Amino acid sequence: MSDEQAQHTPRSLIVTFYGAYGRGGTQDHPDAPGPVPVAALIRLLGVLGVDPPSVRSAVSRLKRRGLLVPERTAAGAAAYGLSEAGRQLLADGDRRIFGRPTGPPPGWVLAVFSVPEDERHKRHLLRSRLAGLGFGTAAPGVWIAPAHLYEETRHTLERLQLDPYVDLFTGAHAGFTPTARAVARWWDLDALAARHRAFLAVHEPVLEHWTRRRAVPPEAAYRDYLLALDAWRRLPYADPGLPPDLLPQDWPGGRAAEVFRRLHDTLRAAGARYAHEATAGTSRTQDAG
Repeated sequence: MSDEQAQHTPRSLIVTFYGAYGRGGTQDHPDAPGPVPVAALIRLLGVLGVDPPSVRSAVSRLKRRGLLVPERTAAGAAAYGLSEAGRQLLADGDRRIFGRPTGPPPGWVLAVFSVPEDERHKRHLLRSRLAGLGFGTAAPGVWIAPAHLYEETRHTLERLQLDPYVDLFTGAHAGFTPTARAVARWWDLDALAARHRAFLAVHEPVLEHWTRRRAVPPEAAYRDYLLALDAWRRLPYADPGLPPDLLPQDWPGGRAAEVFRRLHDTLRAAGARYAHEATAGTSRTQDAG
């Protein structure tokens, strides 16, 4: 199984669906449906190759994690909506996933943490959260990221109640190693570049295909957009938006971001029509039954 296939798990695809089309009742997503009937989820994930038992199992896991909550449609059908924690998680990701910072503030944010021995389990949680935010490792217990991640880092650590163990600093890199060489030590740039190229290998041909087409059929747009978004949404966290002048000249991150942006602009609206019609059609069928 390829890395691209591995990330398209049923649970990941459901989270991606709710992030794209399942946030009904919010100011930023006024046209999205409300709670999504289970039958509609099965239909919508079926388009992506997920069988019904896998959908039900993934929904159960997301319910146990507190991201989805059981609800009822207006007609009384069993459905699932996002919990408040789920909405917050998706809202936190929007800036990273759907836009890169323009003219980010110069400098860096450092996270230095110390965890008492009797709470050592929180060390792993801290490391995983900082890595998930895109931090690199400057030294044991010292993590570094571009300065534009300061507010998101502060918010995340406070939300997870990890802030008592961490001190945050902002500032400039003052030597002795040239900053570009230091960045190559703080992050595994080869691995990041490989992830960008893997995304491009799969989704750049998809964009070329849609560029040649005049019509945008909703079901096909929905399928290709969900798969692209599911693959893309992790990359802005692995690659935290490092300054271009500190990266290799052939860095593929900008091209990958442009491919996703163009797929988003081309496919999202048509995909939304399919998602909403599938949800409404399922509800009508259940009402008739």
